[in-house]
Amino acid sequence: MEMTTRNLHLDSKVDNCDGVINRNGGDMTEISVPLSHSGKRMPQIEGGNLYRLRDRKVLLEDKKCLCAWALGTALLGTLLMILHAELCPFIYQPGSRYAFIINCSISMSTGCLLILIVAFHYKDIRLFIIDHNQVDWRIAMTSRRVLGISLELLVCAIHPVGTYWEVGIPAPIAREGVEVNSSNSAPLCVSSRHGEVLLDTELLLSALMFLRLYLVHRTILLHSKVLLSASYRSIGSLNNINFTFRFVLKVLMNKYPARTLMVFIFLFWLIASWMLTLCERQTQEETGRMDTALWLIAITFLTVGYGDVSPKTSCGKVVCLFTGVMGVACTAMLVAVMTKKLALNKGEKHVHFFMMDIQISKRIRHAAANVLRECWLLHRTNLTKGNSGEHRRHQRCLLEAIRVFRHLRLKQRKLRDYASEMVDLPKMQMIMCDLSANWNNSYRELEQRIISMEQKLDELGHCFQQTSELLAQALRYRNPEIR
Repeated sequence: MEMTTRNLHLDSKVDNCDGVINRNGGDMTEISVPLSHSGKRMPQIEGGNLYRLRDRKVLLEDKKCLCAWALGTALLGTLLMILHAELCPFIYQPGSRYAFIINCSISMSTGCLLILIVAFHYKDIRLFIIDHNQVDWRIAMTSRRVLGISLELLVCAIHPVGTYWEVGIPAPIAREGVEVNSSNSAPLCVSSRHGEVLLDTELLLSALMFLRLYLVHRTILLHSKVLLSASYRSIGSLNNINFTFRFVLKVLMNKYPARTLMVFIFLFWLIASWMLTLCERQTQEETGRMDTALWLIAITFLTVGYGDVSPKTSCGKVVCLFTGVMGVACTAMLVAVMTKKLALNKGEKHVHFFMMDIQISKRIRHAAANVLRECWLLHRTNLTKGNSGEHRRHQRCLLEAIRVFRHLRLKQRKLRDYASEMVDLPKMQMIMCDLSANWNNSYRELEQRIISMEQKLDELGHCFQQTSELLAQALRYRNPEIR
């Protein structure tokens, strides 16, 4: 037993480089066994696909986490900017230590956001390589992708930097008899000694920080049940559906239309009101207060426009213009949602049309009875031939009864046509499917019958041939002279 095992061990030799196995008798059989650098077997094709699926799942989870952290960092920077703009003119002065600390925090959050954006796109490129079974990452760097990444980094890098100009500049000191009014200071934490150019630049940078909210739609897409569900993705791939934010938004509007619209309108109302306040604060007008800005944005969004307040700056006018456009779009979506909610479903339509048809049928029977009654009364007045006025009155009544009867018949026909369009079309489709199935079955039966007839004809031909051969043999047997 030991000798047999040793001989088998000596006869089977494995080359670690080529994977060639030499077994008993010298028969060389090449079996390609892919080996790793450590000498272990690499997974086969199926195993490689499983590893790719596992890596893809890990990358999707990383993308979700990075996108959530990026959104949180963007919201943190935006909130710090809002606090900086609201507290600086009233709590601390430009150039103070608090203003510098808050602005440094905004810059640090912006740097973290840029790092998270770069990491997100790094994961996205790795996911592209796995999906397309590529090796070189430069294949994924198309001009469109490079432009999108550059634009995202530019948008996320925008933040106010006016406080850095104020470092070392002392706060204004109140002279005797002169009170420093904080309400007359600059709208942002920037001293007015640098001119209006820096104030306008700081205002523009603060307003453009809200562009970071584009990360909301990416977060909703990556955390939606539509993208996480394997059933959605498999059926969508079969129907060539791209799972973008547009598709997810349509799903949300179909499932939760009122909730989605209310959340969007409320957030847009608050953001637009604060931006209008920021724009109008430098004019010292009523629109520079939050309550007046909320009122102005509301009446502009609803396209009412009472005219009691209006924006004074160019920035405020742009905000109100954009608010009006969004108000018209949201009103159109609200009308579509309400129309869908108030529309009858299939069963309700069937019941409604059925009851209306019964009511119209009753009215038609009454109208037909009125026509017959007026015909009888007109015939009776013709027999008497005494009262011409009553005769004309019955003629007019007969014509009116005929008109009502025709009108009701036309109304019933229109109702049945509309009901057949809305309700009976699925029935007609089912009937046509049944007819096509019956035709297919009949066609198969006909083919089978034709095949059986061909087989019988072949059998008959074979029988005729055998009969002719038997007749020829019988004739040769009786008449040997016939060959």
